[in-house]
Amino acid sequence: MHVISKTFCIASVALLSACQSAYYSAMETVGQHKRDIMVSRIEDAKESQQDAQQQFSSAVEQLSDLIGYDGGDLKQQYQITLDNYQQSEDAANEVSDRIEAIEDVAEALFVEWQSEIDQYSSQTLQRQSRAKLTATQRNYQTLMKSMRQSEQAMQPVLAALKDNMLFLKHNLNARAIGQLQGEYTSLKRDVDVLITRMNESIKRSQQFIDDIEQQ
Repeated sequence: MHVISKTFCIASVALLSACQSAYYSAMETVGQHKRDIMVSRIEDAKESQQDAQQQFSSAVEQLSDLIGYDGGDLKQQYQITLDNYQQSEDAANEVSDRIEAIEDVAEALFVEWQSEIDQYSSQTLQRQSRAKLTATQRNYQTLMKSMRQSEQAMQPVLAALKDNMLFLKHNLNARAIGQLQGEYTSLKRDVDVLITRMNESIKRSQQFIDDIEQQ
């Protein structure tokens, strides 16, 4: 059974790789090369991080409103807070998906670029192309490190929001809500770190796009 599962996984990876190669080839026939796709996906990731920033900030603000509860429909406030948590989870998943999409096309681009360097007959042009590839890969690694840091910074915020939602689900009363004040203070610090990480990632995304479009 283990051998069958391993074989299936290998076959699935091979099929996915073949589908991706076919996709990139099809896009090239309409003038969309891997570099263009990479830039587009970095733009998408940048926008998804901006959306995530707003969503996480909204979720924390709503939790603050709930903690400051001073009357009204408590269940309704809890439901709004829960919805914000779930939307934050969706936003985090969107960011992760966008990052993985960038990594996929970047790998294909760099493999292609390296193979084409070997085809030059001019050593001067070959050296120039290799230098550009090296610089682009270096900038890409810096960008990916920043993106992954912003992705990781979402996890403690999501975990804290989930804990609060689980606690309130079974303790939805004014006394229990008051006990979350200390949790909120810690959560707010995590959100501040998240915003800083995402701002850095967004900035590096734009720098990478500017650099590659000037080549």
